[in-house]
Amino acid sequence: MDWSVKHVLVTGGCSFIGSHLVDALIGRGARLRVVDDLSSGRREHIAAHLDAGDVEFREADLLAPGVAERAVDGIDVVFHLAANHGGRGYIDLHQAACATNLALDGLVFRAAHRAGVEQLTFASSGCVYPTSLQTDPREEIYLREDMVRAPYEADDLYGWAKLMAELTLRAYHRDYGMACASARYFTAYGERCLPNHAVVAMIARAFVRQDPFVVWGTGEQVRNWTYVSDIVEGTIRAAERIRDGSAVNLGTMERTSVIDAARAILERADHDCEIQPDPSKPTGPYNRVCDNGYAKQLLDWEPQVGFVEGLERTMEWYFAHHDRHAVARDLERQLTER
Repeated sequence: MDWSVKHVLVTGGCSFIGSHLVDALIGRGARLRVVDDLSSGRREHIAAHLDAGDVEFREADLLAPGVAERAVDGIDVVFHLAANHGGRGYIDLHQAACATNLALDGLVFRAAHRAGVEQLTFASSGCVYPTSLQTDPREEIYLREDMVRAPYEADDLYGWAKLMAELTLRAYHRDYGMACASARYFTAYGERCLPNHAVVAMIARAFVRQDPFVVWGTGEQVRNWTYVSDIVEGTIRAAERIRDGSAVNLGTMERTSVIDAARAILERADHDCEIQPDPSKPTGPYNRVCDNGYAKQLLDWEPQVGFVEGLERTMEWYFAHHDRHAVARDLERQLTER
C-alpha cells in the first residue's frame, strides 16, 4: 500500500500504542487525523507531529453524537484503537467502564461503513480467548486464532466487548463487503506505556526501590510480552493485507512468568529486595501465550525485539523520564486507574 496517498484516521492516537502507530504511519508518508478524548492518552505523545503540521488532532469523545461521523469524513483507512481500557487491575475493577466499548466500537464501525472507507483495522486483544484454556501455567499451550469459536468464553467484559467487535466486523464484511481486519494484541509494553500494565508496574516498583517488592498473584502467571514496535508493524501489515474481517494474533511466543520478569527487572535496576507475591490482587489467566504462525504466513510478520531487549529499552525510557518522588506518591492509584 502506498501510504503517501492515503488519508488515515487513528482513533486513540495519543495513547501508548496509538502514538507509536502514528509515528510509524507518518514515517510512511500518510496524512493523519487523530481523534482522542485524552482520558488516558497524552497530547505530548504526538506533539512533534502536531508542531510539524503532519497530524490533524481532534480532542473528542467518539461516544458523543456525530463525532464518529465527522472523524471518518474524507478518510481512506481507519485504525480503531480508541477504547476504555487499561491493565489487569483496571479491567478487572472497572467492568462497567469497559462495557462502554460495545457502543464505541459499534458507532465507529457504522460510521466507517457509511463513509465508504477503504479498510478498517481494529485493535483487538488476547482477552477474546477462552479463559478455560489458560488456567495451568505448567501447560505449554499456544493460543491459535481458530480457538475463538462457539461456545465463546471471553475474559470479562473487556474481552467480551473485543470479541463482539470482531464478530461485528466479520458481519460487516459478509453483509456489506466492507474491508476490515482485527489484530489481536498480546500484552504490549514499551515506551509511553502506563503503570497499570504489568511490565511498567514492576519497573515503577523497582524505580521507587519498593521493598518488599510486590508481585500480583503467585507470580506463576505466564505471558508473552510483546514490544510495541512489533505490535505496530503487525497492525500496519494487517491493514495492508487483510480485507475479509479475519483476526490475527500479534505476539511473541516467548513464555515468561511474572516472577521471572520481576527478577529480570530487579537485576537491571540493581535492586536487591524481597519479592512478595500477593494472590489477593487481580491476576488474569495464568497461561496466556499466542501462536503467531498465522501472522508469519499471512503478514510475513514476526517479532523482532525479544523480551530482554525490549525490557531494557523500556526501563531506560522510564528511568530517564520519571521523578522518583512523584511516582512513589501516586503509584498505588496508577496501578488500577487510567
